[in-house]
Amino acid sequence: MVDVAALTVAQARLQAIYDPQRFQAAAQEWTELLSAHMAKVMDRQPPVLNWAEPEANIAEAERWLDRSAPRFGEIVQQMLDRGHNLHHPRYIGHQVPAPVPIAGLFDAVGAVTNQVMAIYEMGPWATAVERALVNRLGEQVGWQRDSFAGVVTHGGSLGNLTGLLTARNVTLGGAWEEGLTNNAARAVIVVQADAHYSVARAAGIIGLGTQNVRRAALDERRKLDPQKLDEQLAELISQGHRVVAVSACACATPIGAFDPLRDIAVVCRKHGVWMHVDAAHGGAALMSRRYRHLLDGVDQADSIVWDAHKMMFMPALCAFVLYRDKRHRFETFRQEAPYLFDPSAPGMAEYDSGMLTLECTKRAAAFGLWGTWSLFGPTLFEDLVDVTFDLGRVFYEKLLAAEDFVPLHEPECNIVAFRHVPAAMKSAPPEILGAFQRELRRRLIESGKFYIVQTNHGGVGALRVTIINPLTTAHDLDDLLATLREIGVELLRGGWTGPK
Repeated sequence: MVDVAALTVAQARLQAIYDPQRFQAAAQEWTELLSAHMAKVMDRQPPVLNWAEPEANIAEAERWLDRSAPRFGEIVQQMLDRGHNLHHPRYIGHQVPAPVPIAGLFDAVGAVTNQVMAIYEMGPWATAVERALVNRLGEQVGWQRDSFAGVVTHGGSLGNLTGLLTARNVTLGGAWEEGLTNNAARAVIVVQADAHYSVARAAGIIGLGTQNVRRAALDERRKLDPQKLDEQLAELISQGHRVVAVSACACATPIGAFDPLRDIAVVCRKHGVWMHVDAAHGGAALMSRRYRHLLDGVDQADSIVWDAHKMMFMPALCAFVLYRDKRHRFETFRQEAPYLFDPSAPGMAEYDSGMLTLECTKRAAAFGLWGTWSLFGPTLFEDLVDVTFDLGRVFYEKLLAAEDFVPLHEPECNIVAFRHVPAAMKSAPPEILGAFQRELRRRLIESGKFYIVQTNHGGVGALRVTIINPLTTAHDLDDLLATLREIGVELLRGGWTGPK
């Protein structure tokens, strides 16, 4: 027997939570708090990173769960006070942008109203938005309308998995239904040696095994070498291997190297091998008249991954998987789900995203990009690429002019790797020099003055920036070098001799 009185009380509580006027009041307070926060961050007032040890942050988060009736504004302010300030012009760390703020508002429409996808009728407008953007990006690649296909997925890692799973199913025939039978046991993927780890992870997930990921040789600029790739593919095929795909980069994460895609495509066609391009970071250069040459030949790829939440400056996550031949779009997942896909309307399968992605329910991830593009036009994305790529060159020239800094490559984009080498470190062994860079970086980010990352170059520790905030200035880059010098002096005066 239902307790009607208790049910009525519970429904009244829920009615209050769903009350539009309560939402309006919260939204107004949210707007005021976020606007004030953004103004302070862009004015360089708070730290870039609000550093706290992990356990302290976890304890604080749990404390809020036990608080008695905190106000909405208090909770939002706590999130802002504890978070990472990517809109700070001195955030120049990972390949995660300071997103266009208004894009978040378009995203919020989908979040509040829970616009989701899987089948067209669940998210008709979300599907239309995604398909419109796939059309526009495919045309930027250089493909003809109606010849290609694509889908949005949650991030470049899942995008690489999706593209390489498609390559496996096309190359190995019945692998989806039958598994990797004996005739596919010698299947391999050839990857750019500096490829993102998600490519090797994908090989493990799709059953090829990470040991069957073969690294392609790089040239002196850390670009995939087409001539050596030709030799490698010929040798693998002569040994009886099935090459599922060659995975090239545009650009590779460590130093932002763009592979010679047109020459790689010629080699792949010669050997009948699927060409996949991880353009998660660099795909947006296609929006720039000055920098699109970096992706010359990308139109020859069979599959491409392009993240809008990197160089198109969208909130995470919004990644596109694009196929040159639209016939391949249904090769990734060959399944039936009659409870979901309506056999009375088979034509709708063309618009059901669940047929194309690992996800069933999928958020409307493209609303931010669609709204921003609609509001500002495509020139915005050209400006974002041009400004940040140009700043990469500006920083490189500052490093060249400084006696105590060493750039480790000539940048093609906004990714620059370098080292601080003061006089006391000139003759240091590699392990000490690398450890010095990492200690510099750790003290720098904990100070909140800047956020940069660390990497390895030639097996030795190094510093790395991705200038992915268009509000960063040349003066900020000067201050970065000055701050690193100050920390270096403190380290050496304090008797630092290496890792303990």
